This record gives sequence, C-alpha cells and structure tokens, in this order.
Amino acid sequence: MNRLLSRLPDLLHGIRDFQALTETEKLEFNQLAESIDKTLDDQFIETATLKAIERREKMLNIIADPSTESLENRRIRILNRYQTKPPFTKRYLQKQLDTLLGVGRSHVTVNPEEFILTVTTSIDDAFLFREMEYTINTVKPANILYQQETSIIERLLIKEAGKKQVLTRNTRLGTTWKLGSTPWADRENEVVIFD
Repeated sequence: MNRLLSRLPDLLHGIRDFQALTETEKLEFNQLAESIDKTLDDQFIETATLKAIERREKMLNIIADPSTESLENRRIRILNRYQTKPPFTKRYLQKQLDTLLGVGRSHVTVNPEEFILTVTTSIDDAFLFREMEYTINTVKPANILYQQETSIIERLLIKEAGKKQVLTRNTRLGTTWKLGSTPWADRENEVVIFD
C-alpha cells in the first residue's frame, strides 16, 4: 500500500479508482520532491545545476565557453566574482589567489614607492590565469601598476648546440637565373660548431 492511500479512510482502500489515483499522485509528489531538492541545490553555487550556473553567469555578465570550461571551473569563477568585494588589501588578494590557484602557487608583493603590484605565480591552466588576472585587475587600485612574474617550480635542463650551414644565393641582378628552374639558394652541408 502506498503512502497516499494509507492516508485515506479504510473504506476507500479497496476501490481501484482510488488505488490508481493515489499511484498517479505518488509519481507527481515524487517529482515535486525532486524539484524542491533541485531548487534547494540551485541556491548554492557548489551544488547548483548547469541551468542555475548559466543564470548566475548571465547576472554577473560572464560569457562562458562550455567547450573549454568545465562546470567546476565555471563554479570557481562565480564564487570568485562574488568574493571580490571591498575593502582590498595585500593580505586579502593573497588569500583570494590562494583560494583560486591553491596555497603556495602565488606570491603577492607591493612596492609602495614605485606603485607596483607584483604577482609571482606558477600556473599551467589558461582558465585559472584569466580568472587570476580578472581578480587582480578588479582588486588593485587604479594608480598601481600590475606586474606579472612567472615562477617555475620544476627544474629545467637546457641543452645547447650550435650548427652552421652556408647558403649560396643564386638570385643576383644581371644573372641568368630563371624563376622555377633554378633554386633561390644552394645549401652546403651542415657543420656542427659545438654540442
């Protein structure tokens, strides 16, 4: 016996019309409960559906690219936009960048004599870099210059080699060079200078 039928008087439990009616209503009540849960989830950015994220992006004038940005990236952007509210301090900017990029992946310094804000980061994601730039340009005062520095955490091994190759040009004025039949230049063999 379903929940709705049990709420009716015992006299109606045996009637097939009421059994069918309560079964149909049970489906509708289940859909209503799912809609209520979905509406509650959409109230919070962390659990919002794609439709709710799109609505918030429209409210914040964000133009998203669904082909390159995941739903999680779009949620991060919306949270970041809501959290960029004054007053802004160096500590606030560092906290925002730590939240956005991860702790230890950025370092904020300010040179007050020269009015320069320097942010050193280690980012390999273009989406996060664009969002970081938006955050910095929103937070920094207009009279301060923003300077980006890149930090590479991993060590790089650089191998250098020098090679030389002589090209003899065949296209001089007053020669019998013919377009299409003689090459522009003749290459000699490549010579290794250092390795």
